[in-house]
Amino acid sequence: MKRRDVLKSAAAVSTALAVPNIVRADGAKTVTFVPHADLASLDPVWTTADITRNYSLAVFDTLFGYDAQFNVQPQMVGGVKTESDGLTWELTLRDGLKFHDGEKVLARDCATTIKRFAARDAFGQAMMKRVAEITAPSDSVIRFRMNKPFPLLPNALAQVYCAIMPTRLAETDPMKQIPEAIGSGPFKFMADERIPGQRVVFTKNEAYVPRSSGIASFNSGPKIVNIDRAVWTFIQDSATTAAALAQGEIDWWEQAAIDLVPQLKKNSSLVVTVKDRTGEIGCLRFNHLQPPFNNPAIRRLVVSAVDQKEIMEAVAGAEPSLVKTDVGIFVPGTPMASSVGVEITRGPKDIAKIKADLAAAGYNGEKIVVLAATTIPAIWAEAQVAADLLTRIGFNVDFQALEWGTVVQRRASREPIDKGGWNIFFTYLGGFGNVSPAPNVAIRGNGTSAWFGWPTNPKTEELYDAWFEAPDQAAQKKICEEMQAGFWQDPPYAPLGMYDQPTAFNKRITDIPEGWPQFYGLKKIS
Repeated sequence: MKRRDVLKSAAAVSTALAVPNIVRADGAKTVTFVPHADLASLDPVWTTADITRNYSLAVFDTLFGYDAQFNVQPQMVGGVKTESDGLTWELTLRDGLKFHDGEKVLARDCATTIKRFAARDAFGQAMMKRVAEITAPSDSVIRFRMNKPFPLLPNALAQVYCAIMPTRLAETDPMKQIPEAIGSGPFKFMADERIPGQRVVFTKNEAYVPRSSGIASFNSGPKIVNIDRAVWTFIQDSATTAAALAQGEIDWWEQAAIDLVPQLKKNSSLVVTVKDRTGEIGCLRFNHLQPPFNNPAIRRLVVSAVDQKEIMEAVAGAEPSLVKTDVGIFVPGTPMASSVGVEITRGPKDIAKIKADLAAAGYNGEKIVVLAATTIPAIWAEAQVAADLLTRIGFNVDFQALEWGTVVQRRASREPIDKGGWNIFFTYLGGFGNVSPAPNVAIRGNGTSAWFGWPTNPKTEELYDAWFEAPDQAAQKKICEEMQAGFWQDPPYAPLGMYDQPTAFNKRITDIPEGWPQFYGLKKIS
């Protein structure tokens, strides 16, 4: 499938989708933002969906945060004390922390949150292997008693998914979703203004007390809010969004459609730039619990069929400078990245041979259910090209075009396909997992505790644990090379190449933080 065919298909889908009414962007105290997807889940533990991560950054706060250079800084924590050669950590909460319901943030809320987060998060799981006990000896002190030193404890707690919430919510089964959004972050989620599929509203948390020291950077430092409201208006049609941005009807488009970037750049009232430097790695994710992808030989053949350049041309061909290929586990050029085995990702491909090898590996033509989100252009583009490839190499593909929120719900099912299950879904891997194994959910091989797809790979888990014990970066990099060599033999997913996603906003918006979309710090000129 060629890029022009993808664009035609995307246009047809966009035309068929309903478009909400758009009004001119409000005054200087309201920012109107078009997110990449509708907010389908309010729980940053239950899902890793980027849209929930972005909402979480507004509503919740974390004990530590990352600055734009990926250094860890204290956030809700006012003081840190370590004893017994790193076997005891005491974190003291800073003053002034309150939840949106008016209750004071207590150490027991934090301890309960950490335990729930660590049940699902890769980095949290690694931390808990080294934790003997988490307690709250007072209302303001969280104590960790370790069974071995873990210098990266603040890094684990800086994960955005370790979003501190009241005990009554944090006691929710981590495999189930929290029923409401009560955090202590700089914005409140306005449940009564939410219109599913169209609108999400946040208002300034007047009781929020920013840090009194440090520099606001990424999700750390003083989070000073200069606006009263952030209104997310989800618009499924890219052309409609681009027109609304150009006409001043919206302020900020999170993920500007790459095919429209050249047009947007010509508008002197707009800024088009890349804020998130961790990039987006295309991901064809296998379900390892169901045939045929419980067979590593069949997974290997799918990976061998992928030409990353062909996939990424469909996604970002209008701006080739945004594309990277020869992508393994990590972003090329970053400290943990490796070139081991990446030649398999290059074209041309012998489709006839791969098709014959697929049959020899045991595939007998059974239907595979492939989930593809039509409402996120970059996912829709990669999905169409990759699904066409799956058909060409011999798979019997049931290609299901869905809204992204439906994919997020469906991918959590471990049922067989005749009971609503799936075999493949498409997404992008972003954030710190693209540059470090510690928070990387997609490479883990810890079975039913793993990310959606649930691969089991004891060797990967052994290397993952060894990475935390490595004495220096050189040793860590060597372990990552071993990880990547094993990755191609027992792939948990197929990497489809990567690109840097541009964002676009009106020049009346200034001081947008680097990284993921956040609404503290920015200003709007009326």
